[in-house]
Amino acid sequence: MSSHFPEDFTWGTATASYQIEGAFDVDGRGASIWDTFSKTPGKVVNGDTGDQACDHYNRFDEDIAIMKDLGVSAYRFSIAWPRLFPNGDAVREERGFDFYNRLINALVAAGIEPMVTLYHWDLPQALEDKGGWANREVVKAFEDYATACAQAFGDRISTWITINEPWCVSWLGYSNGVHAPGKKDFNLAVAASHHTALAHAAATRAIKKVCPDATVGLTVNMNNIHNESPHDQEVVDFAGLNDSNLNRWWIDAFTTGKYPQNLVDCYGEMLSRVVLPGDEQLLIAAPDFLGINYYCDGFVRSPRPEDKPAIEGGFMPFPQRVDGSSPAHLTNDLTAMGWVVTPEGLGNLVKRVHKDWPSVPYIVITENGSSYDDVKVNGEVIDTKRTAYLVAHLQSLQNAISDGAPVKGYFAWSLLDNFEWAEGYAKRFGIVHVDYQTFERTPKMSFKKYKEIIAANTAI
Repeated sequence: MSSHFPEDFTWGTATASYQIEGAFDVDGRGASIWDTFSKTPGKVVNGDTGDQACDHYNRFDEDIAIMKDLGVSAYRFSIAWPRLFPNGDAVREERGFDFYNRLINALVAAGIEPMVTLYHWDLPQALEDKGGWANREVVKAFEDYATACAQAFGDRISTWITINEPWCVSWLGYSNGVHAPGKKDFNLAVAASHHTALAHAAATRAIKKVCPDATVGLTVNMNNIHNESPHDQEVVDFAGLNDSNLNRWWIDAFTTGKYPQNLVDCYGEMLSRVVLPGDEQLLIAAPDFLGINYYCDGFVRSPRPEDKPAIEGGFMPFPQRVDGSSPAHLTNDLTAMGWVVTPEGLGNLVKRVHKDWPSVPYIVITENGSSYDDVKVNGEVIDTKRTAYLVAHLQSLQNAISDGAPVKGYFAWSLLDNFEWAEGYAKRFGIVHVDYQTFERTPKMSFKKYKEIIAANTAI
């Protein structure tokens, strides 16, 4: 086996607009659902908000210099929809376009390819007031937004991601309510699942119409779901539903125009009333690549006597860590998020995708990273566990590539410690430490190791 990644392999790091930009009320930016949600008492740890975040809006030149030192060839960032269209309608905010033009131009000047994610969860609040992703009208709004971005930035952006983790958008936002907009309605989640799939396809066509040579993909969060009770038919069925809900829904949609049959049967009228005639054709939008965000595997089993019910009121499709715990043999190997560390899962997952969806041309790991309780001592952050996580997952990925998995890039999550959604600033995923009082950036041990790996183009 070769000890090197392919010569044309893309090395990158990633962020998201609401998590790092700050400047929430600057230069005409409209309110997003995360502005509203984070300022709702009890929704975010410590009442934290993204009002300032990492102040990337004013410090992006410093962050680009950090990436230049890291040696990445690409940077994945997201555009804040309400910076460009404060109310999600046709009314533009040119100062928002100017900001992203400055950011993109600075990246190009630094020799770093800008990779844009159009939607990383900060929906304009005005669109949510009309129903958000549960309202089919959002599909046309997203198509128009994608068109405007392609027209404005397509001369310098060659790689686009339409939506980041539509599963989280749909299920964390509209079913269990732990993410914005905080709704708790299974019907809304099913509708959002369909509308995000339609929106991806519509945006793909819109970008290609403006930029025929553009490379367009979708980023999904996936894991391998392990059934630890294979003789319990209810658990077998539950595991299958979760796999379809998390791993298959969006990929099946854009490759075949159809959803997994077990979910079609499960959702029943909830789905049939939002799927319209002709949608099967509208869903199909063959991607140029599939982006995968991977953090850990998932596990299901028969409930133990001391467990809370794994299923309340029927099927509850929350596949990551579905029973709220981890396998006994992994309980001492958890991140600060309580997620099991399963590096072998990354290699297994990309091989599964290549086998099950051979029409997907290639895969990019658009996020992979870990949260630990970092401590800065004498100006340094010795994040040993995050460094080990990074190396182990890259070794797993390297092995899968050697076995034929068509993986062409890896983006470490995240460049910076940042606003970690419902966890606020309590959890740190960055390879660069951020002091949230002074905004000082300090590269961690994991940053230095990743820099070495990139320079050597090998995971050692």
